[in-house]
Amino acid sequence: MLQIFIGVISGIVSGMGMGGGTILIFLLIFICNIEQHIAQATNLIFFVPTSIIAIIVNIKNKNIDIKLGIYTAIFGILGAIIGANIAIYTDVNKLRKLFGIFLIIIVLHEIYSIYKGYKKEKIEKNKK
Repeated sequence: MLQIFIGVISGIVSGMGMGGGTILIFLLIFICNIEQHIAQATNLIFFVPTSIIAIIVNIKNKNIDIKLGIYTAIFGILGAIIGANIAIYTDVNKLRKLFGIFLIIIVLHEIYSIYKGYKKEKIEKNKK
C-alpha cells in the first residue's frame, strides 16, 4: 500500500513537470529505507513511463518547444551517462549528502521564487 501511495504522489508531481523523481528518491530512502544507489536507479525506471505520458499530454496541449526539447534531450543523455558513472563509483554516504545539498538548493530557489513573486505582486498592487 505504501508503494502505491509513493508512486501516485511521485507520478502527480512528475506529471506536473516539477521533479517527481526527486520526491520519489526522498520517499524511497526515508520511508522505505532503500539504499541511495537503489533509490536513484529505481527512479530511472519510474521516470521513463511517467515522462512519456507527460510528453503526450503536453504535446496535445501544444506546451512543448520540440526544437528546444531535442537539443536538451541530446545533451541530457550525455549528462546522464556522465552522472550515472559518477554515481556508481561514489560512496553511498557521499551520494546521500550530495542529494541533500541538491534538495537544499531546490528549496532555497523555490523560496526565492515565491518571495520574488510576492514582491512583484506587491509592487503591482501599489501602482494601482
